[in-house]
Amino acid sequence: MTDTILKHVRPSLHDLKPYIPGKPIADVQRELGIDNIIKLASNENPAGPSKRAQEAIQQSLFDLHRYPDGGQVVLKSELAAYHNVSEDMLLIGNGSDEVISFFCTTFLEPGDEIVVPSPSFSEYKFASTLMAGRTVEVPLGEGFEYDLNDFANAVTDRTRIVFLCSPNNPTGTYIRQSDLEAFLQRISPEILVVIDEAYNEYVEAPDYAQGLDLLKKGYNVAVMRTFSKLFGLAALRVGYTITKPEIVNYVNRVREPFNVNHLAQVAAVAALHDEEHIEVSRKVNSEGKQALYEGFRRLGMKYIPTETNFILVDTGVDSKELFQALLRKGVIIRDGGFFGLPTWIRVTIGLPEENTRFLAALEESVKEMKLEVK
Repeated sequence: MTDTILKHVRPSLHDLKPYIPGKPIADVQRELGIDNIIKLASNENPAGPSKRAQEAIQQSLFDLHRYPDGGQVVLKSELAAYHNVSEDMLLIGNGSDEVISFFCTTFLEPGDEIVVPSPSFSEYKFASTLMAGRTVEVPLGEGFEYDLNDFANAVTDRTRIVFLCSPNNPTGTYIRQSDLEAFLQRISPEILVVIDEAYNEYVEAPDYAQGLDLLKKGYNVAVMRTFSKLFGLAALRVGYTITKPEIVNYVNRVREPFNVNHLAQVAAVAALHDEEHIEVSRKVNSEGKQALYEGFRRLGMKYIPTETNFILVDTGVDSKELFQALLRKGVIIRDGGFFGLPTWIRVTIGLPEENTRFLAALEESVKEMKLEVK
């Protein structure tokens, strides 16, 4: 009976691979029976959530019997003022994942194409596959740097969306302003270029391409941002995009009503204006980045300089085995096998004591693994 039903499953779902999130702390505690675990796997803000956001949630707990604001009016108003754009240029999602899905649902027919960097965030391909689209993956160059000429050459008459993750996950590399504008001038204006700037608030490079500047120049770009990283609200799932009002108009038609819950909306508004939390988060990240760089150099490991809150590093050993070895020491990282990088790991920049503990566990684990090989 079940087989009869399953024969009507849409064919595109047979090739769909669900996203595999970073391993939760509770799973490690349950499986290995250890405490005092640090998680440096999911690019979460180690400084924690904004205190102002926590206070806003506390004050809103008495409204849980009410539906959320389906139009997200207050949040859109605050974001519009923050970015100096009109409110009709904003699209709010239940995390950036949902916004990515919105774009593919709106623009893709079966067989249509998206162009994405490789390696990069897997949700672009997931959303495309869900709509029976084809994902064209463009390998990043030496040092995982972008060459947008390769992306322009990958565009065909079936291309509908180009997703550019900058700074890129998992590499931490970014696109330069002049390169992005030259790329936009080269490709057809019928193609939507989605610039995923989830880590924008961590960027220190002066030549980093700001998608909003190019949107305001009239290019058909959609600029994605999130409250999950620097703002520390990953649990609440608030992502948003800024793009042309006519694009928002159509994408909004595939958005479910009440897609962003009330507590998420009030927390996002509060976090947006918590300057103390923003400053502390950036300081922790900048100083932690330099400490990890120094540790990797001491260990003789190649790393990719980053404009994010994580670092991609080549450990020289099997990353899946290393992942397990670090787990046994109570340290959770992201192994590179998920990204097609078998000896690399991606580690989130943590608090000073977390970075120190991670480096010690890394050094010890790699030495143990090399001894086992001998």
